[in-house]
Amino acid sequence: MRSRYSAFVLCLPDYLQATHDVPATRQARRELEAAAKAVVWLGLTVHRTVQGGTADEVGVVEFTARSRDARHLYALHERSRFRRVSGQWRYVDGEARLEQAPVGRSER
Repeated sequence: MRSRYSAFVLCLPDYLQATHDVPATRQARRELEAAAKAVVWLGLTVHRTVQGGTADEVGVVEFTARSRDARHLYALHERSRFRRVSGQWRYVDGEARLEQAPVGRSER
């Protein structure tokens, strides 16, 4: 999970595609790149993990990723599912909720 967040921060769409489990639901490289560049990433908080240890084949991560653009602050709350494929964790899917608030004058 943290590596995928870092890939968004660093705008690494190839890594994001490579760590996505289901080819049919992968975003196109240019969509991932545009999404990564559209905001300034402010931080990641992992709230909870279920399984996902060295002996597990599946895992769940609940997190909040914070970001901003010129007009809004965002908080993406997600419960993501992962599975291990050939020793590498892959994102399967997630249940997400996005909150946004206007950026105040002092935050611009």
